[in-house]
Amino acid sequence: MEKVIGIDLGTFNSCVAVVEGGTPIVIANRGGYKTTPSMVAITEAGKRLVGHIAKRQAVTNAENTVYAAKRLIGRKFDSAQVQNAIGNAPYRIVEGPHNDPRIQLRGKVYSVPEISAMILQEMKMIAEDYLGQEVMKAVVTVPAYFNDGQRQATKDAGAIAGLDVIRIINEPTAASLAYGFGKNIDRTIAVYDLGGGTFDISIMEISSAGVFKVISTAGDTFLGGEDFDQRIIDWLVQDFQRENDIDLRQDRMALQRLKDAAEKAKCELSSVVETEVNLPFIISSARNEALHLQKLLTRGQLEELTADLVERTVQICEMTLDEAGLDKEDIEDVVLVGGMTRMPRVQQAVASFFEREPCKGVHPDEVVALGAAIQGAALVDDEHDMVLLDVTPHTLGIMVVGGYFEELIPQNSTVPISRSKIFTTVRENQTAVKILVMQGESRRADENELLGEFILTGLRRAAAGQVEIEVTFEINADGIVSVHAKDLETGKEQSITVTSTSGLTDQELDDMMTDARDYAVTMRADEEHEKAKQEAQTLIAEIEKLFPKVEEVVAGSDFGRDAIEKARAVVERAQQLMESGQTDALREQIDALARTQRMFKGVVGKIA
Repeated sequence: MEKVIGIDLGTFNSCVAVVEGGTPIVIANRGGYKTTPSMVAITEAGKRLVGHIAKRQAVTNAENTVYAAKRLIGRKFDSAQVQNAIGNAPYRIVEGPHNDPRIQLRGKVYSVPEISAMILQEMKMIAEDYLGQEVMKAVVTVPAYFNDGQRQATKDAGAIAGLDVIRIINEPTAASLAYGFGKNIDRTIAVYDLGGGTFDISIMEISSAGVFKVISTAGDTFLGGEDFDQRIIDWLVQDFQRENDIDLRQDRMALQRLKDAAEKAKCELSSVVETEVNLPFIISSARNEALHLQKLLTRGQLEELTADLVERTVQICEMTLDEAGLDKEDIEDVVLVGGMTRMPRVQQAVASFFEREPCKGVHPDEVVALGAAIQGAALVDDEHDMVLLDVTPHTLGIMVVGGYFEELIPQNSTVPISRSKIFTTVRENQTAVKILVMQGESRRADENELLGEFILTGLRRAAAGQVEIEVTFEINADGIVSVHAKDLETGKEQSITVTSTSGLTDQELDDMMTDARDYAVTMRADEEHEKAKQEAQTLIAEIEKLFPKVEEVVAGSDFGRDAIEKARAVVERAQQLMESGQTDALREQIDALARTQRMFKGVVGKIA
């Protein structure tokens, strides 16, 4: 059966899993790590680096190393979140042709889905190395509170990476699948997901019949570990500026070192009560003196610096419980997801709010990818009798007279769903009406997101309020929104399928997919050559070790000298091919090396 992988495309780290023999497992990368940093860098030589290798060189190549791209995906360039990122990131964020944020690395401008695709492509390769076969299908997770544009941009990233994303599912929902998989339980749970860049809370009902139902969900797509790091950075920067009158944020390398130090200090303070931030030679003064940054940060100070961020997550939890119509005692288990839930203060806040200790039975970094893999297997295997009932995270409706937003499908409605409402014309003899389809929680239409628009024409002429138009919203299981408008008297109708856009044209997408395919072919070829090179190096080292002993035995005869010369020629030819990049020719030469090695071993064996 075709394998479907599950990918947790995270802000800080990404993770890939697959179901094998009915058991979901996380796949380790080449370095043996089960998570891979969601970082991409371009070197001076133009080489692309992804994951741990990108992270290791981030300080010396800060301007050309991207992290936390997920916080920018599917957003408008002029949004508050993107403007905030511009002020804090060491890499350059520029405006794209469709009012979308783009990232400039080594003079080339990349779209955010393109950067995310590089991470997804790495996850695809990790899975293929493990499975020994090509992988084409994936289930990719997103924060529950992602809007239509952000989801579509993530799907586009998958397409660029050469993946058919058969389903986008919410991270807390994926976590609940992994939590309840194979347990045959009936429980109401809360999934508290505080990751590197986003926060989600979902209230779920799990039944022993294999039904996973989301009751309500809420979140903040710009609240996560990045913000905790930023509080530490700001604290360090302000203190240093007070003492030295220098703003470290103006130096990209210093900013990247601060970022790394803040993340390290935050992680350490989950297990110790104080840690030292020590950054020697952080910058030079105006008089060219080397300046150092050395500060002691305590767990108490960190909790003070980030108290409002933790409190914000608790407020969202409260709101979600209200939406679900449940009390705290109705929640039977609280599942913690995301690296930030390792912070003791976060765990205390969650325990205090839900009045119970959170469940420690799932791995916060791996559970989302495992859930995505479980969903992927269920979608292609009829034997899995698992039903997933998700909700729409945002209210859907239309703009009405006065610039107000009229709700048709409320937030947290179980999908698929269909809802209708009747509206009347507002002007005398009005023959057409424009329907603006919107998504959001504000009563004011201009504060919500416009998803699409269409015009219903050919209305009969009548006094204002006399023509009735029925507007119907439908959302299918994949979250695709369709809107129909119908004149109830004449039967005239018009409809639109809302296909959200990531800000990329079809041509741009095609070009990016071609580039990614070419990169994958080159990457695989490089890997094959590297493998052959290592094989050749091992054989050459063994032959070189045997040369003196073989020469001792055969040097006295013409035949022996000839054999030695031929062996040297085989080794030299292999060394040339190792540097040439000609993998097929090198593979042939490896056979010649292996024959030489066997011959040498035979000669030495006779002496012994």
